[in-house]
Order: sequence, then structure tokens, then C-alpha cells
Amino acid sequence: MAKISAALQWLAIKFIRGYQLVISPMIGPRCRFTPTCSHYAIEAIKSHGMIKGCWLAACRLVKCHPLHNGGYDPVPPCCANKNKPKL
Repeated sequence: MAKISAALQWLAIKFIRGYQLVISPMIGPRCRFTPTCSHYAIEAIKSHGMIKGCWLAACRLVKCHPLHNGGYDPVPPCCANKNKPKL
């Protein structure tokens, strides 16, 4: 199962890198965020795994439009909820 997950992550990252190398230069800079949405997606997939990483990237893409201010929006830490004390 781990091999399949790693292969899917590799494939998704290669797809995004292909977008960065081929399509992005043709359409020019459009992202309102730092890091860009494609860099965000790669970082999210690497740190959170395929499912949650793609979910985070999709949520980020929904926010990337002319009516949103944009700005600095990093990938959330991987284990943010595990360090919180239980009440």
C-alpha cells in the first residue's frame, strides 16, 4: 500500500512540475499567493500525503481569484493537532 501511495504522490508531483514547465510560462504569472499555488500543491502533497495534500491544494485554488487579496499563505504544519493538549 505504501508503494502505491508513493507512486501516486510521485505522479501528482510530476504532473504539477509539467504544468510549471510547459503551461505556466505560456499563460504568465497569475497566482495571487506566495508560494504560488503549484508550489503550494507540491509542498502539501509531500508533507500531508496524497489525499489531504490534494484537498489543501484544491481549497487553495478555489481562493485564487481576482476578488481575493492573496498574500502569504503557507502550507499548514503536518501534525498541528497532535501537539495540542487534550482538555
